[in-house]
Amino acid sequence: MARLKVTQVRSGIGGKANQRETLRTLGLKRLGDVVLKEDRPEIRGMVGTVAHLITVEEVD
Repeated sequence: MARLKVTQVRSGIGGKANQRETLRTLGLKRLGDVVLKEDRPEIRGMVGTVAHLITVEEVD
């Protein structure tokens, strides 16, 4: 199964509470943080919620 490399590039400060919570749920705490997540529908939904704050790459 493919994996997603998620990098936080913008701050959640000033954003909605659910967006800040989604960043934390993804494991992102500060700018430049990178996490690898399985490519699942739940993760894709979270990525869609904070798409303006992160970059996503597919990794094998």
